[in-house]
Amino acid sequence: MLGRRALLAAAGGAVVGTALATGTAHADATVAIDPATKYGTWEGWGTSLAWWANVFGARDDFADLWFTTRTTTYNGTALPGLGMNIARYNLGACSWNSVNGESMVVSPNIPAFKQIEGYWQDWNNEDPASSAWDWTADANQRAALTKAVARGATTELFANSPMWWMCSNHNPSGASGGGNNLQTWNYRQHASHLAAVALRAKNNWGVNFATVDPFNEPASTWWTATGTQEGCHMDPAVQAAVLPYMRSELDKRGLQSVRVSASDETNYDTARSTWNSFNATTKGLVSQVNVHGYQGANGRRDLLYTDVVTTAGKKLWNSETGDSDGTGWTLARNLCYDFRWLHPTAWVYWQVMDPTAGWGMIKYDANTLQPGAIETKYYVMAQFSRHIRPGMTILDAGSSYTAAAYDAAARRLVIVAINTATSAQTLTFDLSRFTTVTGGTNGLVPRWNTHTSGGTDRYRAYSDTRLNGKSVAVPFAAGAVQTLQIDGVTI
Repeated sequence: MLGRRALLAAAGGAVVGTALATGTAHADATVAIDPATKYGTWEGWGTSLAWWANVFGARDDFADLWFTTRTTTYNGTALPGLGMNIARYNLGACSWNSVNGESMVVSPNIPAFKQIEGYWQDWNNEDPASSAWDWTADANQRAALTKAVARGATTELFANSPMWWMCSNHNPSGASGGGNNLQTWNYRQHASHLAAVALRAKNNWGVNFATVDPFNEPASTWWTATGTQEGCHMDPAVQAAVLPYMRSELDKRGLQSVRVSASDETNYDTARSTWNSFNATTKGLVSQVNVHGYQGANGRRDLLYTDVVTTAGKKLWNSETGDSDGTGWTLARNLCYDFRWLHPTAWVYWQVMDPTAGWGMIKYDANTLQPGAIETKYYVMAQFSRHIRPGMTILDAGSSYTAAAYDAAARRLVIVAINTATSAQTLTFDLSRFTTVTGGTNGLVPRWNTHTSGGTDRYRAYSDTRLNGKSVAVPFAAGAVQTLQIDGVTI
């Protein structure tokens, strides 16, 4: 989101390179995969819907590109589907009606396609069957949601802001000074809106939300009345007050199986601060801790993992991240940092389509709303999402430029790595700790290569690499991202 783009240039917190390890591969290097150290079962890859789906949600080709692994033709180019299986649905905060002479206050800087229409539009009646609710709203994003579910996606419901009339200044972009903007008398109503949508989705849309998160980067103070999107500051004390309502509103609608996630803070260090501010009762309401990856290469991922997973026994997702590097190099590097230090069980990109060059995987024009160029980042994402699949076990690669996952049923080991150096190098993957390593016919190890600098190798398959006993050596161009598929592997 736009507020985060400035943050990336000056992210706070300890830099991974100084706090942990640089993770930069210099010259030739050996990476030892350790099957004895496991970091959970992979749940999947995803995208938030929100703005791009508000524009393109009715299109089947984009649903196929994002939520299947089928090859789909886009603008004359055959693209490998990314195989995402998580869709995050953004409950909107906007409506253009008047209630008792009051109406929404609109930031002068928010474009129309970032205004997501909410359903509860008149505070005078909480009954979702009444005319106070408009269930025809947000048609395009709902279409994207149902298309994702039809293609096998699991779903999460979240809100960038409460409905405008729940905001102190009636502006769903934020308070004038970036302070708390959810009216104290609407804490329960915010939760009620989310829970009512979750029930409607189950009964009418064929969508069963697995989790509901009532916040989006709530501790951040850049949500202001002149902002470029919906947003709302809610400090940790406000969050702790809302969470019990979120649980009770779901329960009273018979949605006990829908878990509460929180708090979608903007970065690792803020997420840890917010989480540790909660008391045991509040933490008990949260089944899954969501964090955003806008600290880039900075921040103490390792400490967040310890606090959330090791100490509290909760799930941990990187539920939103993005960057302006269209080459995909930054995406691959930060993803490998996450696998090395954060150990999430799911990873979600913010906007797979974005008007600003580099931010999305496919660009579109903010004025004409016409889709355009494919970023190299798309092909880098394919290296990860098409090969590290739900149900695989995440293994320790001992390296900040490598991710490893194991499929026991298929006896398959997948390794994805990036050469972060500025020169070519050979990476040797040591598999000596596995019981059996045979590879394919004659030890074949299929690989896929993407040059982040461009060129013909976007997501190009090779069949020229073979095992040497229990190791495999692979040449990497500078900045290259590669996936290795090693079959016949047992632990």
